[in-house]
Order: sequence, then C-alpha cells, then structure tokens
Amino acid sequence: MSLALSTLIYEWRRYLAAVIALAVAGLLVLAMTGMFMGMALSFTATVDKSPAQIMILPPQAEGLFGDSGQPRRMIPMVYEHPGVAEVQPMIMNWAMWSNFPKDGQPAKGDGVRVVVVDPVKGAVTLPSDFSDATIEALKEPFAVILDRTSLGKLGVQVGDKAKMNGRTVTVAGVVDGYPNMFNTQVFTSYQTAKLIYVADDGPRVGPLLVKLKDPTRAKQVAAELNVLGAGQFKAWTREELSKSSQMGMMKEGGIAIMIGFMALVGVFIGIVITWQTLQGAILANIKEFASLRALGVSMGELRLIIIELSFWVGVAGLILTVILVSGVAMLAKVGGVPMDFPLFLDIPVAIMLMVIAILSGLFSLGILKKSQPADLLR
Repeated sequence: MSLALSTLIYEWRRYLAAVIALAVAGLLVLAMTGMFMGMALSFTATVDKSPAQIMILPPQAEGLFGDSGQPRRMIPMVYEHPGVAEVQPMIMNWAMWSNFPKDGQPAKGDGVRVVVVDPVKGAVTLPSDFSDATIEALKEPFAVILDRTSLGKLGVQVGDKAKMNGRTVTVAGVVDGYPNMFNTQVFTSYQTAKLIYVADDGPRVGPLLVKLKDPTRAKQVAAELNVLGAGQFKAWTREELSKSSQMGMMKEGGIAIMIGFMALVGVFIGIVITWQTLQGAILANIKEFASLRALGVSMGELRLIIIELSFWVGVAGLILTVILVSGVAMLAKVGGVPMDFPLFLDIPVAIMLMVIAILSGLFSLGILKKSQPADLLR
C-alpha cells in the first residue's frame, strides 16, 4: 500500500470534508442532469416500450421533439420492404381535462396529451408493459388510463369520471413508468379517441411505428428503408431515436444554461473546499513531511505523494457520489419524479471530479515549503 493511500485511510477524518465537497459537486451536476434526462425519458417512454423496432420520422427530424408530421402516403411505401410486418401511425393529440370535484376537493383543469393505442396484446401501438387488465379496461368506450403519478395532478382516482373535450370519460386504471412533469399523458383506445374528438384521419400522420418480421435485423432494415425512401423520410431504430431525442432535449437553450450554471457552481464548490481541506490536512502533517525530507526524500517525491493523495481523495469522492446519487434516485422514484443517468453524462462528470481533486492537490503543493527539517529541532 502506498504512503498516500495509507495516509488517507488512517487520517480519513482530516480528508472527509474534501471527499464530501467532491461528492456534493458531483451530486449537484448529476441530480440536475438526471432530472432533465428523466423528463426526456418519460417523453419517449411510449416509444421505448413499444413493440416496434423502427420509427419513421420526417427527414429533417432529429428526435421526437418538434416532429411536424409526415404524409400518410408514406405508410404503403414502408410496406414495400419485405422485412416489414406492420406499420401504424403513432397518434398523439391534445385535449382539455377537467375533473368532477367531490366534497372539499378543488376543481382541476389542464391540457393533457392523449396517446392513442390499439388495445390488442402485441399491437405495435400498445406499450409492451401494459397488463391484460389494462388492455381489457381500454376496450370499454370512454375509458382512459393514467400514470399513477398523474392522479393527484388531475384530481381523480381510479373509477372516477372526468371530462375530456366536454365528453365524460372514466379513469379505468393506472400504469407505472409514464410520468411527465410537463404534459400529463392519457392513454385511450382509437374508439374512445374518436368519441372525444382527438383522432385525426387527415392526410398527415405522426411518427410511424414499424414492426419487423425479424427484430434482430432492425439496423439493417432501417438503413434499407432510408434508401427506399430516397430522402422522403428517415428511419430510426428504437434505441437511436430514444437517445437522439434525449440529446435534443439537452440542447435546448434554457436547459443547457441551467446545467452549465450548476456545473460551474459544482466545480467552484469542489475546488475551493477540496483545496482548503487538503491544505489544512497537509499542514497538520507538516512535521511528518519534514521527517521525510530529513530522511532524504526529495521535494519532487513529496509533491508526487500529494498528487497521489489528491487522486485517492477523488476516488473516495466518486464512491460517495455514487451512494448519494443512488439515494436521490430512490427518493425520486418514490415521489414519481423520473430520473435517468446515461453514461454519456456520467463519464464526463466522473472525469470532472477527478480533475477537481488533482487540481486541488496541485494548488496545495505550496504548503510543502514549510516542511523544513530544521523545524523538527524546535
């Protein structure tokens, strides 16, 4: 075991503040990015859990966000590929929601996003995690399904009635995994969607959900469909579209600024507190460093010990960050707040924390000038 690591283990109380500072810096950044990525993940949940392996969008679309629709005539064109088993448009529309207040309950009204599904097990528009009971409930006219976390927001419970676009509907059940912090999602069958005036049979449709005869050929078929479409549409695999949609949300100006600000705050907190803590710990052990110099250890070797010590402080900070973020994610799950921590964000944050630790060690090297062997005689 190296001298730096043994020092950190046996003098852990002196370095605890530095470890906590790094962990808090990582928690600030990851909690903020995790929340926004969770929002994007909740938006794409209906795609992520769809039996479809390929999604067709307009050629200029970079994700589900801002999809302007495409001509319905694209459907027979997609069917021309021999590997395609089923093609259906993903119907999403808007409706006005209002509850029927009970005694002492406030009236609640909101705009909701209606997701139209075909209540048949295995249907390409039906999320794969819907239970048999949920599918049967959707078959009833005027039946709607909500995410469990949306009940309080919309002021209803399972079995309650409400109004959508002026028509009375019944909350027939709930599902989990589809929370949306911005626009509440309501699932209906196509039959109910027509009854509440949200089904659109016009010449334009939304994303096309494509089910393949051989799901393992998704990437190959997507490439072949792009050639077949000749620039009239763009075929995405489900995974590619989900990732691109999440990245598209991160590029939004306001979100990027907020995350950037939190990252700067985290870096500032991490560097200042870690630097000061390391300086204090080194100063407390200054006689030990002076003893090493008296034994012939060069100043360069002492500097390497400090750098290694700061590295191990960074490793400990990363471990504590994982623990804290896991706790926050569990609390968020209990509260119905969607969070997601993709690797393309986790890895840069981990590198950032290690850089903070190393920089703090470099800034603390000046304190070694006080490690004069002559001071041991005082």
